[in-house]
Amino acid sequence: QVQLVESGGGLVQAGGSLSLSCATSGLTFSTYNMGWFRQAPGKEREFVAAITWSGGSTDTLDSVKGRFTISRDNAKNTVNLQMNSLKPEDTAVYYCAAVGWSSYLKRRVGEYTYWGQGTQVTVSS
Repeated sequence: QVQLVESGGGLVQAGGSLSLSCATSGLTFSTYNMGWFRQAPGKEREFVAAITWSGGSTDTLDSVKGRFTISRDNAKNTVNLQMNSLKPEDTAVYYCAAVGWSSYLKRRVGEYTYWGQGTQVTVSS
């Protein structure tokens, strides 16, 4: 059974930092591209960042570029999202997701196969 479990969310003031982690099990992690998405209240789930199976290529939403960094550790079967200079508009539930490996990175929700339950990130002004 495939499981993705996010952790690291919480309440932080604007300008602060959080580090999210997603622990996976039940899949051959090193053969999956991974992504982070977020969903704010009343809004659709949106792409935040993605990383290829090898970690050799990443893609990041323009509005978080330079502030958020995605990384992975294939030895530990985890994918991380370092979030710096957080803004109130970053408030959302953050989800990690997995899709079989490919040479290009995907941004659509429907393209991902497995999802975690999400972790809440709240940024106060």
